Amino acid sequence: MIPQDEACTTAAVQRHLADLAGAGGESAVDQILRDLLARAVGRLQLLCGTLLFRQYPRLTQPPLNLQTDELLSSVVERLLKLLRDIHPTNVRQFFALANQHMRWELNDLARRLDAQNAVLIGNAELIPSPESSGSLPTENLVRILMAIEALPDEQREVFNLVRIQGMTHGEAAEILEVSEKTIQRKLAAGLLRLSQQLGNLRPDFQERVAQPSS
Repeated sequence: MIPQDEACTTAAVQRHLADLAGAGGESAVDQILRDLLARAVGRLQLLCGTLLFRQYPRLTQPPLNLQTDELLSSVVERLLKLLRDIHPTNVRQFFALANQHMRWELNDLARRLDAQNAVLIGNAELIPSPESSGSLPTENLVRILMAIEALPDEQREVFNLVRIQGMTHGEAAEILEVSEKTIQRKLAAGLLRLSQQLGNLRPDFQERVAQPSS
């Protein structure tokens, strides 16, 4: 069952999105955007924290020491600019857009950190090769990523939250405002589709895609 506060958040976000679509004038748009992000900030903070600490933990360590609120601030700034031109029509699209920009922000920071480390090391031989023994060959990685992107929207969304971001079924259910059984059903359907499309890959590659949830 969806918590009452979460249901209120969804209704408020949807109302602000509707207002944004019909807003006229820059000042009106700015006010709606600020109201929208203020109402959504709690859920955005949850998404930022989950993604940062589960998928990018090295960014929380020196020298960056990135914290959830810092990431949240950067993402809100991105959304303030983006939503002046792009208007999601529903809550799911809004949070999917926010999630995408969280990843872009974190990827940008990770690339800068890697570049800084490479300069400090000053010796290319000391930089680990991308094709290490524990990494997927490029062509297979591309196939897996393309297969994930080709999943139906709801299956891909669940797969990203559970398999990529590392959320539990309960956390994903809260974000998407569905039952845990729905999450399990969508995830199972997505994994079956991936297994069918990637069936000719070596078993260890398939296990990386379909490893059990914690």
